[in-house]
Amino acid sequence: MQLGLVGLGRMGSGMRRRLRRRGHDVIGFDPHSAASDVTSLEALVQALSVPRTVWVMVPAGAPTREVIGQLSRMLSGGDRVVDGGNTRFTEDRIHAEILAHADIRLVDCGVSGGVWGEADGYALMVGGHPTDVSDLMPIFEALCPDGERADSFVHAGPLGAGHYAKMVHNGVEYGLMQAYAEGFEFLAAEELITDVPAVLRAWSRGTVVRSWLLDLLVDAVSDEDEFFRVSGYVEDSGEGRWTVEEALRHAVPVPVISAALFARFASRQSDSPAMRAVAALRRRFGGHPVRTHRPPKE
Repeated sequence: MQLGLVGLGRMGSGMRRRLRRRGHDVIGFDPHSAASDVTSLEALVQALSVPRTVWVMVPAGAPTREVIGQLSRMLSGGDRVVDGGNTRFTEDRIHAEILAHADIRLVDCGVSGGVWGEADGYALMVGGHPTDVSDLMPIFEALCPDGERADSFVHAGPLGAGHYAKMVHNGVEYGLMQAYAEGFEFLAAEELITDVPAVLRAWSRGTVVRSWLLDLLVDAVSDEDEFFRVSGYVEDSGEGRWTVEEALRHAVPVPVISAALFARFASRQSDSPAMRAVAALRRRFGGHPVRTHRPPKE
């Protein structure tokens, strides 16, 4: 099957290679990559046979909206666009309306697998019309890991369902990573534990907490020189925030996901104003000593 792929970053470039190895004709474009097969988005569209399918794999928000807008003016009725980025599900309806003016259909696809997906396969969470999803199955199946399709692919529902499922997936991921990280710090704080990476590795087979994330943590902390060069400043992609916002809308308690998100916010504060306020209050009501950044004036 022929596919146009917009965005050749870490994920997009790996997807192109995996699809090509499995017999698909993939034409890639990225204005920021020397690996582009064509020199412009227009050239990409012209290189594709009708009906065309273009997979958009660019950052969520304005970059995706811009590409969708350009494609709406370049593609024709009966063509399809797949948004494989981390777009907020509420944006899918807006993007679909932009494309619908030219009778172009949209499929949303949450993609998980990171840089390992090229070799191991990607998990796909898809939203859209059943006919569109069915027509795209050769591409989806080539991207997924070998084995039972249901283990790595789901047509989650109508448009927006794929990105909603991926949003919740990423919220769960926040919580899992935070729990493993806290366990690592807990072990490292105890002098009885003489080999923290070895303990974590011993959890990786047979235990109820085994997972691929745990395997990655073992690898990360086993190289002390590399690990201690990593800053504790942690960004968030936005999907954790959206998950918490949706939990509020549905009145679903998500204390673990919320705490993991707030922990990332805390990681960016070199000196928390809130905790300075707590220290100041303790000194005021109880006379408790506080630490200062500079010696008091004489």
